Amino acid sequence: MLRVVLLVNAVGLNLYRADAFDHPGAGVMCVLVMIGWTAFATYAYADPDRRRAWLLTADLAVAVGLMLVSPLVKGDDLRATIPGFWVMAALLAWAIHYYWRGGLFAGACLVAADLSVRHDLTQSTYGNVFLLLVGGPVVGFMSESLQLMAQERDAAQRAALAEAERARLARVVHDGVLQVLALVQRRGAEIGGDASELGRLAGEQEAALRTLIRSQDSLVPDTGAGTLDLAYRLGRLALRPGLHVATPGTPVDLPTATVAEIVAVVAACLDNVSAHVGDDAPAWVLLEALDDRVVVSVRDEGPGIPPGRLEQAAAEGRLGVSESIRGRIADIGGSAELSTGSFGTEWEFVVPR
Repeated sequence: MLRVVLLVNAVGLNLYRADAFDHPGAGVMCVLVMIGWTAFATYAYADPDRRRAWLLTADLAVAVGLMLVSPLVKGDDLRATIPGFWVMAALLAWAIHYYWRGGLFAGACLVAADLSVRHDLTQSTYGNVFLLLVGGPVVGFMSESLQLMAQERDAAQRAALAEAERARLARVVHDGVLQVLALVQRRGAEIGGDASELGRLAGEQEAALRTLIRSQDSLVPDTGAGTLDLAYRLGRLALRPGLHVATPGTPVDLPTATVAEIVAVVAACLDNVSAHVGDDAPAWVLLEALDDRVVVSVRDEGPGIPPGRLEQAAAEGRLGVSESIRGRIADIGGSAELSTGSFGTEWEFVVPR
């Protein structure tokens, strides 16, 4: 809209000052260029995919070019350039796209072009120069601030929606899954035998789910800010019987969210050891801290994973390995490599620092 308003103003002023043109034909061509470029720029800027450096450069070049040819078309007695205030469109486009730096650069280019066609610096010329040099950076700063505010608003909305969904899922779990687990625990104890072990496991899962639900009741977003010592967190897992944890002697600080995911992955691996090898089966966890990455290895001496077993589990909907292990590592930008056979099973996780 601003381009159209500025174009109408420029065309009207040039018609009013038509007698000031030494070359009227060239003046008409310049006005037609302004009209054509306004139409093209309005179309080009409408699509975000076309808002590239070439478009902004051409926009500024057209404005500067029309200012530079003004004395050739109007003559040496130049009081106003042909485009006049129309050049503001290019200035503001640079300020919006490249923020205050872009506004300052475009303003400096327009000021240099304007001063180069003047024979003297009048109060009016000084006012135009001052507005160009100040207006561009100010609009650019406002544009950058508004974009940052919009990003923060969108992040807050996403966090609020995520927390609300987590609370809703917690209620669903409480009303459904927990009730079933409590029933299995009670009936297993009543039946006895193998069913009592099933009831005990159901009771453990019920307690774990209740703890998780209590932690999700608050709608305070978990931003994962700060860092934690991964070596210390892994060392706490050594309370498990048969587990040996080897970590560096110095802290291995990583973002809180990254540490939480790595510890959860290692815990999932150890759960698999307990389930498929034995509760007291020996297992080893090794942490290596390198300059650009950390490497975590989890190894056991069980019978290994039969060929095709993981694929079959995924096809049956049991996603422990694909989601709890590989999925978590992938989410934090790392990689997971599995080695298994008669020697046992070893996971190696590499996570960038």
